[in-house]
Amino acid sequence: MDFHTVYQEKLCSAEQAVSLIPSRGVIGMGMRASTPPALVKALAARARAGGIEKLDVYYLRCGKVAMETIFQEDLMGKFRPHSSMLTRAEMELAAKGFEKGKKYVYFVPISFSQYPRIISESVSLDAFIVTVAPPDKSGYLNFGIHGDYAIELSRKAKKLIVEVNENMPRIAGRTMLHLSEVDAIVENNCPLLEEFSKQPEENDHKIAKSITSLIPDGATIQIGIGSVPNAVCQGLMNHNDLGVHTEVISSGLVDLIQRGVITNRKKTLYPYQTVFTFATGTKEMYEFLDDNPSICCLPVSYVNDPYVIGQNDGMVSVNSFLEIDFSGQVNAEFLGHQFSGPGGQLDFVRGAYYSKGGKSILASHSTGKNGQVSKIVPRLNSLVTDTRIDVDYVATEYGCRKLRGKSTTERTLALIELAHPKFREELLQKAKEHNFI
Repeated sequence: MDFHTVYQEKLCSAEQAVSLIPSRGVIGMGMRASTPPALVKALAARARAGGIEKLDVYYLRCGKVAMETIFQEDLMGKFRPHSSMLTRAEMELAAKGFEKGKKYVYFVPISFSQYPRIISESVSLDAFIVTVAPPDKSGYLNFGIHGDYAIELSRKAKKLIVEVNENMPRIAGRTMLHLSEVDAIVENNCPLLEEFSKQPEENDHKIAKSITSLIPDGATIQIGIGSVPNAVCQGLMNHNDLGVHTEVISSGLVDLIQRGVITNRKKTLYPYQTVFTFATGTKEMYEFLDDNPSICCLPVSYVNDPYVIGQNDGMVSVNSFLEIDFSGQVNAEFLGHQFSGPGGQLDFVRGAYYSKGGKSILASHSTGKNGQVSKIVPRLNSLVTDTRIDVDYVATEYGCRKLRGKSTTERTLALIELAHPKFREELLQKAKEHNFI
């Protein structure tokens, strides 16, 4: 088969490609850097020309180009965002709707590992749009740094429309997509979305010091995104033979790979390979990942499956929280309104438990709102991301305590020790009033 001919036959303009999408229906969309700029711009133009009646759009944390095109306030109603991981821009859009008594953004709570299955069972996708890397000599496109749900959901859609971008890295793993699976191709060689790391501050390093002491040489790690995770990566510089099985690759982990701290040679599952499901960072980081055989991108339904995670001996998971109460219940996504989403946090909390010698660590500053409120509270006033029976270690700038296996009294006292000193007396009094101690 002449793959060049097949490619040329399917190559078209963005306007022609989005004409394959019905005016009323349901579509899926790639997340972050795989949100296709040319296609969403063409969709927005079609909507303003009267060619879209109502499209439900399913995704998990879109790239900002979607907020600048299809998710503009004047197009709400024509496009209905169904997100499972909100950005600040989406929260601001939702707030504009609330002010007018309208619903602009629909939140769909799903654990990341279950996203492809639940969406495919819940809705019928008329189309899936995503950015991919150009085809190789065998006719295979590549999902690049975004395997996540795209690998599976794209193949569940009636129409698969891809935006080929030569800046998308080619990544090993289950990232191959044959030209024969694609209905339309659009070329758009624009820079990929970059996300820059937040530099750690003093308290971040204090938290990281407690965490890194719990990570032995040879451990397999999962680390999230943010200043505390970045501080943890910096604190691991003198460790040896670490492995990676993680939801996301960030610049902190790449730095450890380049320094030889991460070798993956002692991993139980996929030894000698860094396993992930999506990556976010800078152009330089993407260039490092490109065509690197030690970097392996797999579907989120596999990477984040707790039973798969648990097959890695010595698995250590590090994630964050917004609030934790005396019983050990954790809120990691709600601050008076939906702040983000559950993501894969509970997947890795549970996966680390199934691991031989595994540990799950939830870390955060002890206070929020510039020190005005304690993140350690008697009872959560909002939803629960991680249940009290799943939580293992908790860390703040005042140390780290193990909650698993402890009584509610022991948990309460341990958490008060992790609270900011100015809140401890009040928390102790509340603990007595609520009969925790």
